[in-house]
Amino acid sequence: MAAARASVPSRLDTPALSDLGADVEVRRHPAARRLTLRVSQTRRAVIVTVPMTCDLIEAGTFLHRNIDWVRERLGSIPEPVPLSHGAVMPLRGEPHILVFTGRNIRGQPVQRTSERTDHCGASYPNLLVNGLAENATRRLTDWLFDEARRDLDARVMHHTRNLGLVAKRITVRDQSSRWGSCSTTGTLSFSWRLILAPPLILDYVAAHEVAHLKEMNHGQRFWSLVRRTMPQMDEARQWLQIYGMDLHRYGPSTITRR
Repeated sequence: MAAARASVPSRLDTPALSDLGADVEVRRHPAARRLTLRVSQTRRAVIVTVPMTCDLIEAGTFLHRNIDWVRERLGSIPEPVPLSHGAVMPLRGEPHILVFTGRNIRGQPVQRTSERTDHCGASYPNLLVNGLAENATRRLTDWLFDEARRDLDARVMHHTRNLGLVAKRITVRDQSSRWGSCSTTGTLSFSWRLILAPPLILDYVAAHEVAHLKEMNHGQRFWSLVRRTMPQMDEARQWLQIYGMDLHRYGPSTITRR
């Protein structure tokens, strides 16, 4: 979809709009016949889709008229958790406290330790991020991508062997709309945030995309393949439906790695 991003006109930049705490996007769509409004939970953005002939004044008025609905939806989204010193972040389903050490330890950018730190009445293991503090978030992000890739490589290999299939390539990306995807060329793509979830969840998503190598649909034969290689798929699917959105809380403000 071709989309044009624009801001709400300045004359409508009232406190009711400016304190939303979310980006506002106005998108023109050739197929749109009326104005529509949605709130993206993964990006914490307010998106107004308008017909090509609609001006921004009308889009801003439409948003302002529905401001209470927007606030309600935004209020239901958990606050983001930046990857910063002292933050609590899950790793393979277990909460850890991030510690930016400021120390240079060659060959060990990130270390998981048995040392535990109290936080809000609970005690969590530490995840030490070494090196200069200003580079710690980037270093941690790279490490999380690498950890996700390592776990996904192992589980994709397991499931392809089980089903007699071949994945030509595996990529790990910052995907916000899906946990994984399979191309017609045999490339499997996954969200790095799967490394935050319990191992069962990453395993299920790997099995799901491997099954698409044979069945590019969600029909009965597809689900039979997934269940054959992943008997606990129902448990994993339910976890994603309940808790999956929460994983999008965690991460740096921008990710450029591909």
